[in-house]
Amino acid sequence: MNTLDASLKRPPGRAPARPRRSALSPARLGIYAFLLTAAAFFLLPLYVMLVTSVKPMSEIRLGNLLALPTHFTLDAWSAAWQSACTGLDCNGIRVGFWNSVRIVVPSTLLSIVVGAVNGYALSFWRPRGAGLLFGVLLLGAFIPVQVMVYPLVRVLASVHLFSSLLGIVVIHTVFGMPVMTLLFRNYYASIPQELFKAARIDGGGFWRIFFQLMLPMSTPIVVVAIIMQVTGIWNDFILGLVFAGTKNLPMTVQLNNIINTTTGERLYNVNMAATILTSMVPLGVYFISGRWFVRGIASGAVKG
Repeated sequence: MNTLDASLKRPPGRAPARPRRSALSPARLGIYAFLLTAAAFFLLPLYVMLVTSVKPMSEIRLGNLLALPTHFTLDAWSAAWQSACTGLDCNGIRVGFWNSVRIVVPSTLLSIVVGAVNGYALSFWRPRGAGLLFGVLLLGAFIPVQVMVYPLVRVLASVHLFSSLLGIVVIHTVFGMPVMTLLFRNYYASIPQELFKAARIDGGGFWRIFFQLMLPMSTPIVVVAIIMQVTGIWNDFILGLVFAGTKNLPMTVQLNNIINTTTGERLYNVNMAATILTSMVPLGVYFISGRWFVRGIASGAVKG
């Protein structure tokens, strides 16, 4: 009877009021507790690295791992960048930084261009055997790198590209091509075929349609490809160690030489500073371009 009276008194057109949930329900408290625990689990190592990198060694030896520094100093950062020993050379990790830049930029551009052209051709032109070619490319994406190291060493040595900048760029381009082809092929597969057919009727050829129609529409997936390639190539260790040569060792290899040195004193503050410096580029890419990555994935990277 009370419910009927309340419904008769409610003005017409107004929805019944929903019961208000408690702001601190057990379920909400459980979600917050889980999120805080997960955040602490992932942020605690970063906190230890940052705190250790700004402490002098005399303070680190006291063993207070989580304590804030009583004597704040950036000497470890300066040493890691300018004077840390990466083997016989003591020029810091900056040499590896510029080596990584010289490797990442051409490798990223070449792998994206090759992947975009492959995806465009497999989506619209569909030459004979396109399905088989696409399957072979996908198979190459799942072959472990370690299985292909020795054959690639022999191939590059036979063409005089082993231990050279061009050689490591070619290697990263080859290993990035299957994933880039998959991304662009699936993205172009979500574009209506009518656009391509209209361009063909207007007299557009292979390259004209690609550069004037498809490429301007590919900004979201290009951003996704750049993020994936930059972070993947920058974080690579095994390929840079094997194929780059002593003059082109990337930052990750030189970081390993700093941390795993067997001579002298273990400078944990310098090691932490060098580790953070090495990871700054991937972290910066994710923080700056994270929303573009999500947009690119949502606009077709996983369609098709």
